[in-house]
Amino acid sequence: MCEIAASRGRLGSGAATAAKNGRSPFPKGPEPDGKARLPYTQAVDHQERIDGVRAAIAQAELRAGRPAGGVRLLAVSKSRSAAEVRAAYAAGLRHFAENYTQEGVGKAMALRDLDITWHFIGAIQSNKTRAIAQRFQWIHTVDRARIATRLNDAASKPLDVCVQVNVDAEPQKAGVAPGALAPLLAHIATLPRLRLRGLMTIGAADGDAGTGFRRLKALFDGVGDDARAHWDTLSMGMSGDYQTAIAEGATVVRIGTALFGPRPAVSRNGRQAAPEAQDG
Repeated sequence: MCEIAASRGRLGSGAATAAKNGRSPFPKGPEPDGKARLPYTQAVDHQERIDGVRAAIAQAELRAGRPAGGVRLLAVSKSRSAAEVRAAYAAGLRHFAENYTQEGVGKAMALRDLDITWHFIGAIQSNKTRAIAQRFQWIHTVDRARIATRLNDAASKPLDVCVQVNVDAEPQKAGVAPGALAPLLAHIATLPRLRLRGLMTIGAADGDAGTGFRRLKALFDGVGDDARAHWDTLSMGMSGDYQTAIAEGATVVRIGTALFGPRPAVSRNGRQAAPEAQDG
C-alpha cells in the first residue's frame, strides 16, 4: 500500500545535464512525443514539495508508533494540468484523485500511457456512475445504496470502494450518518463487482478534526465480519490535517495543496466550493 517506500523518481542525470547546458528537460508545450511537460524549475519544485510531504508522513508515523510505510500518499490532482500530474508521476507518485467526473476522465485519457491508479473522491451523481465505474479504480465517496448499485451494474471489473461517513453531522458535507452505516455496508457486501475496502471522511471545518477521525476509526474497528473480506482502508486527512489523521489511524491521506501549491477555492461556476470539492 505504501507510496513512501516507492521509487522516488528523482530527476535523473539526463535532466541535470540538460539544465546545465541551458536546456529544459521539461519544456513548455508538447515534446516530440506529443506529451506536454512542465518547465524544469516547476518540475524541481514539484519534487521538493513531494519529498517534504513524504518526510512529514514518515515523521507522523514515527510519532504515532506506527510501522514505517503504512500510509498511502494520494495526490489530489483536481484542477491540475496533465503536465503537473506527469511531473508528479516522474517524482514517484502513482495514485491520483479527482473530484469531477469529466475533468478526471479527460485527464486519465491524456495520461493513459502512465501506470496511474485513479481514485474518485467527489460527489457522485447518478448520471455519472457509468463513467466513474469505467475510468476509476477506487471510489471513496459512496454514501447511498442506489449509487452503490448503479456503480456495480456499470462496472466491467472489480471496483475498490470506501463509504463516506459524515461523522461530525455537518450539513454542508455529504456522507452517510454513522447510524445508517451498517445497512449500507450490508448492501454493498452483496454487490459482486464492488470490493468494500473501508471508510472515508472529511475533517471537521471547525479545526477539531481529531475527534471526527477517532469516531471514524471506532466505526472502522466495529464493522462486522460480513464486510471485512477486503477491509483495510481509512481514507482521512488532507493538507491541513493529515498528520492528525495519521495519529488517529489513517491508511490513506488525500493531499493536493501541499503537493501542488495553492488552488483557487472556487468551483467551476465561480461560486464558493463545497468542502468535498476542496479535498487535499
